[in-house]
Amino acid sequence: MKVFVIGAHGQIGKKIVSKLVAQGDQVYAGIRHPEQAEAFEDAGAQPVSFNLLEQPAELAEAFKGMDAIVFAAGSGGQTGYDMTLMIDLDGAVKTMQAAELAQVKRYEIVSAEFTADRAKWPNSLKPYYVAKYYADEWLKTRTQLDYTILQPGTLVNDAGTGKVTVNPEVGGEITRDDVATFAVKALGTPRTIGKTIALINGETAIKDAIEA
Repeated sequence: MKVFVIGAHGQIGKKIVSKLVAQGDQVYAGIRHPEQAEAFEDAGAQPVSFNLLEQPAELAEAFKGMDAIVFAAGSGGQTGYDMTLMIDLDGAVKTMQAAELAQVKRYEIVSAEFTADRAKWPNSLKPYYVAKYYADEWLKTRTQLDYTILQPGTLVNDAGTGKVTVNPEVGGEITRDDVATFAVKALGTPRTIGKTIALINGETAIKDAIEA
């Protein structure tokens, strides 16, 4: 597949790019800064200048000819709540609109666990959860995209385990590597279309979890 990864320079985005390249996909890595390009070229991906503050019609130009789009971007912990809204909410929605303008149907987004349950939003991250909640809702109710929404638990940088629990009753941790592995495998699995999937590390192999 020809896949455009938004947020390719982020921690999960880099891993998604690497895993897509490894399985033979043609990967386009959306980047903000020119100095990020060389690393992606060396990794076998095509870097593309991409700014989530632009309008949907401008973003759509980068999506033309793609088979799928993965949104793994985030404003990061060093920005204010204003950028959380501009990137994690409006930026995400604009890429959905851009995908439809470019006639790219397959769209996957990395969200967060428990976004649909306000009672479980961490006090310190409520603006982030607001952004994720409404971006997810827009994708489900305001687009005709073939979407998959991934809602991982607390992200950690440990080595990947290759095992998860899907749609757990309680929260938990999951490695960024396992989120990326799940995202790549789910992207090419039609049965995940139209699904919202929460995941934490567990005892089920990722391949088996997706097939189930």
